[in-house]
Amino acid sequence: MYTKTILESTINKTTGESEFHQALEEVLLSLSPILDHNPRYQKAGILEMLVAPERIIQFRIPWQDDAGFVQVNTGYRVQYNSALGPYKGGIRFHPSVNQSILKFLGFEQTLKNALTGQPIGGGKGGADFDPKGKTDSEVMRFCQSLMTELYKYIGADEDVPAGDIGVGAREVGYMYGQYKRITGLVEGVFTGKGLSYGGSVGRTQATGYGLLYLLDEMLTHAKDGLDGKKAIISGSGNVAIYAAEKTAQLGGKVIAMSDSGGVIHDAEGICLDTIKEIKLINRGRISDYLEHRPHASYTEGRGIWQIPCDIALPCATQNELNAADAKALVASGCKAVAEGANMPCTKEAVHVLQANQVLYAPGKAANAGGVAVSALEMSQNSQRISWPFEEVDARLKSIMVNIFIQMSQTAEEYGIKGDYVAGANIAGFMRVAEAMLAHGVV
Repeated sequence: MYTKTILESTINKTTGESEFHQALEEVLLSLSPILDHNPRYQKAGILEMLVAPERIIQFRIPWQDDAGFVQVNTGYRVQYNSALGPYKGGIRFHPSVNQSILKFLGFEQTLKNALTGQPIGGGKGGADFDPKGKTDSEVMRFCQSLMTELYKYIGADEDVPAGDIGVGAREVGYMYGQYKRITGLVEGVFTGKGLSYGGSVGRTQATGYGLLYLLDEMLTHAKDGLDGKKAIISGSGNVAIYAAEKTAQLGGKVIAMSDSGGVIHDAEGICLDTIKEIKLINRGRISDYLEHRPHASYTEGRGIWQIPCDIALPCATQNELNAADAKALVASGCKAVAEGANMPCTKEAVHVLQANQVLYAPGKAANAGGVAVSALEMSQNSQRISWPFEEVDARLKSIMVNIFIQMSQTAEEYGIKGDYVAGANIAGFMRVAEAMLAHGVV
C-alpha cells in the first residue's frame, strides 16, 4: 500500500524518533482509505512532503544563573507546514524536549490547525530547560538568550509561537519583550500575550473550555450530557484547571486532578479555587491541597486512571494513559475520554477504548481551542482591536462544535461512523492537502 510504504520509509530515515513515528502511524493508517486509491495525491507526492517538516532550526542557549555560573541548553523550532498560513504552535520548556517530540507536535499541530478552519500552518518549538525551581531573573535571562537567536526565524506573517508546557504568561512576556527590543517591531508575533500588550481575553481558558465544548457536543450527539457526571482530569496547569472550571459550569463534578508528583482525590468535588491558589499563585505542588481540604486523599504516582469516573480528561502530557489505564477506565464504567493534552493516550489505549465503545475524542480535535483563540488573537492584533470575552468565547464554542461536526460527518462519509480519530485525521489532511496541491512542488 502507498501509505504503508511511505510510513516505513519515513521510519527508516528517522531512527530513534519514537514519538514522531507514533503520530505518523496513527494518522497515515487512518488515511489509507483515501490515499491508496487516489492517484492525484500520489503523483503530487503530497504524503512524502507532509511527513517531512519544511525546516528544523536547532541552536544553543547560553545563560547565566543567579550564582554566576553559565548554563547551556538546546533550543528548537520545527516549522512543519505553512500550506494554510504562517507556522503556528507553542514553545515548550521541559527537560524531555527533543527533536522527535517537537516533530510529532508540529505534525499534529498542522492537522489540528487545519481543523479550526483558521488560516494558520503548523509548527512547534521549545528547549530542554526546566523552569521549575528557577528564579524570575533566571527565567528572564534564559528567555532573552533564547529569543536572541529565535527572533531571526519568526514574525507575525511568518511564524507565530505561543505558550505550552513550562511556558506561561511570564515566559511569553520575557520572550516578546526581547523580540521587540531586538527588532523594534510591535506586532502579533506571539499569542498568549498579556492583556496589557495585545493579548486576547479568553486565551488562558481557551484550551480547557474548548475541550469541554467539544466533549459536550460529542455527548449530545450520543444522546447524553455532562450533567451529574463525575470527571477525573490529569494535570493541574491551565488546560486542566479551565477544563475543570467549564466541567462544573456544564453540570459535571471533578473528583480528581494530578501533577507530576501524584494525585488528589476529593469525592465531594475538587475545590478549584484552592487548586488555582496552589498552582497559579503559589506555584506549589498539588499535595498542598490537603492543607486546605484534609478530608481529601493524596497518592503519589500516576494512579489517577484507577479512580472510577464517567468522564476522563487526560490534560498532562504525551503517552500518559496506557492500555492498562484504559482497561481500568472501561471497568469503572467510563463513558467518554477527551484529550486535553497532545497524544496523551498510547495507541494500545485508544484501541481498548474504541473496542469497548467508549466515546473518544483525539487531541488534534479536542484540544484545538487554544490555537483557535490564538488565531483570533492574531486577527485582533492585525486589526488593532480587542473583542470582549463573550465574543471570543462564542467564537471558540462555534469553532469547537464545527470541529466535532467535521470529524463526525467525515467518519460517516468514509463508512467508519463514530471513529473520531479517523474522522479528524481525514478532515484535517484534506484541507492541508488541497492547499499543498494548489501551491505545486514547493
